Amino acid sequence: MSPSLRAAWSLSLPLVLALLLGGCGDETPSQARAARPAPKAHLVAALQVAPSAVPITHERPGSLRYRRLVRVFNQEEGRITALDLYEGDRVERGQLLVALDDRLLEAEIAAAHATLEQAELDLKRLEDLRARRAVSESEVSLARTALRVARAELELLETRRSFTRIEAPFAGVITERLVEPGDFVSKNTQLLALADPDSLVAEVAASELLLPHLAVGDAASLRIDALGAQRFPARVLRIHPSLERRTRQGIVELALDPIPAGARAGQFVRARLESAPVARLLIPFNALRRDRQGEFVWLIDAHGRATRRAVRSGLQVEDRVEIRDGLAPGERVITRGFLGLRAGKAVDVVSD
Repeated sequence: MSPSLRAAWSLSLPLVLALLLGGCGDETPSQARAARPAPKAHLVAALQVAPSAVPITHERPGSLRYRRLVRVFNQEEGRITALDLYEGDRVERGQLLVALDDRLLEAEIAAAHATLEQAELDLKRLEDLRARRAVSESEVSLARTALRVARAELELLETRRSFTRIEAPFAGVITERLVEPGDFVSKNTQLLALADPDSLVAEVAASELLLPHLAVGDAASLRIDALGAQRFPARVLRIHPSLERRTRQGIVELALDPIPAGARAGQFVRARLESAPVARLLIPFNALRRDRQGEFVWLIDAHGRATRRAVRSGLQVEDRVEIRDGLAPGERVITRGFLGLRAGKAVDVVSD
């Protein structure tokens, strides 16, 4: 390079550097921020909630039991002289179940008959004497009272004798036999148990949230595990008015129509109940979150940011859950994309 060119280059190099440095110094802070890549929005899936009128089917466990079950007690003491029935035996209404030894009562009844006859004779004699003014009216009144007492004593003994023969109050089947012939039983001892097989019902426990949507006569179905997978038609027979304090559940009785062969009290059942359609706010079950503060959901606000909302849940319907408080129709609930989500974070909905 010639001396003249070297001199020109040495003079121009500082000028070029000065221009470059001056251009860099003109960049503003806003231009520097714009040059950086914008943060990405949090990707989520969301659902716009709306009321849905849906009938809800619930399966509840329960047991079969006899609605009409009588425990047979004796009202008179004595030795058992007749008891020919065993568990499973069927009886007709009025059939003799148990007989007690009544010989002592028979003797007392015979004595009461004699006392009654004597009282009748005494009254008749005094009435004849009164007609001749041989006795006073007060003596005749005492004789009438003695006659009434004698009749009452006889009636009492005959009633006690009837208690020594215990008859079936209705047609049914013997479910328990607790004594044997020859046993001496004191008063008010349970001897047998008698059940009406046509009164067999299913008893199931239902949540306090379900009970308001059930009514007597509603259709239902039952599966009795001991009888296989077949389902049997049933209907709501009775809804008990009180709840169990600890579980907040009430008893619902279901009548089988007809009662299937092989059904027995004590068998395990699975009852399927269907409530009437009611408008409910339902969200996917995985959209309902829980922590130490309680139940909550993540919503998308009008600015496209995540916000947390406390809610109160209700019934579960398959893979959805009812929200009873905390949500309004039209709000958008986040259903997926919770990892790293926080309040105020911008979100981008990838699927609705």
